[in-house]
Amino acid sequence: MTTPGAFASEVVIAGRPIGPGHPPFMIAEMSANHGGDLDRALRIIRQAAAAGADAIKFQAYTADMLTLDHDGPGFVIESDSPWKGERLYDLYKRAATPYEWFPQLFAAAHEAGLIAFASPFDAGAVAMLQSLDAPAYKIASFEAVDTELIACCAATGKPLIISTGMSDEREIADALEAVRGAGGREVVLLKCTSAYPADAGEANLRTIPAMAARFDVPVGLSDHTLGTAVSAAACALGACAVEKHVIDAREPSTADSEFSLLPDELYRLVADCRDAAAALGAVHFGPAKRERQSLAFRRSLYAVRPIAAGEAISADNVRSVRPSFGLPVKTFRELLGRRARTAIDAGTPMSWDLVE
Repeated sequence: MTTPGAFASEVVIAGRPIGPGHPPFMIAEMSANHGGDLDRALRIIRQAAAAGADAIKFQAYTADMLTLDHDGPGFVIESDSPWKGERLYDLYKRAATPYEWFPQLFAAAHEAGLIAFASPFDAGAVAMLQSLDAPAYKIASFEAVDTELIACCAATGKPLIISTGMSDEREIADALEAVRGAGGREVVLLKCTSAYPADAGEANLRTIPAMAARFDVPVGLSDHTLGTAVSAAACALGACAVEKHVIDAREPSTADSEFSLLPDELYRLVADCRDAAAALGAVHFGPAKRERQSLAFRRSLYAVRPIAAGEAISADNVRSVRPSFGLPVKTFRELLGRRARTAIDAGTPMSWDLVE
């Protein structure tokens, strides 16, 4: 696999650290959800920022670069997906983000306080994004086996985020070797299920900590399931980043609208993921800081009726009750049968100096 220490244990993108001990890096994926409307794209950027996302991600490709204008076998989608029956060329043509938009998209993201980056799909897209000083590059799951593209991105010296949908361990190792071979050291892997939408039952989130241990890099989640539960669960398992498709409204529909989050859902996603990550905490026994005030309401031993001097302590006159100012409950059997040194009023917390 990979040599331990070959990659950075923490990745920094535009000054934002990503890795264990940091809040999850929340990536809003625009993909095709602009629907060919620049104003809509800018609106999605603003809404992603308002929802608390850390970053907005775009896709940089043209239909001619991704596929052929052809309708032969394999060039028409036959699988059960939102795009069933559509030609690849036609899908990518309508879903593509025009290259001439990118300067304005990046500027709008920066103005909104978001980190902007993209998934390039060839060297030309990498060059275009380099001209915009993109702080990182994302490798899509379907391109995770394109070691030439991975090496091209890594050679820029920028961090890479690589989705691993469909990839087996050998393919993930090959992708990482392509990064290392090109001089890259900052990589985040994303566990992904490349189905649209994906089934929560196939998320296999236990792979996240296993992947982090096996490849010695930060690991997050690219989530195509519906809703927010899977992403939050991933963060509870230590996912350091979450990528989710976002859209401004269901209508007009787009190529990806069926499995994308609306603004209020993105807001909930960000909050839930950050809470889940914060809840991980550390291995800790004993009261937490805010629990300490509750210690007073534990049970302890109290006189529950008046006890005369010389009277034996019994289950009738001493019981465990709240609060905790008396003797510990575990001393009850040791206390039984001892005689009161002096008269004890009901409601008195028991102590050893009260008995002989």
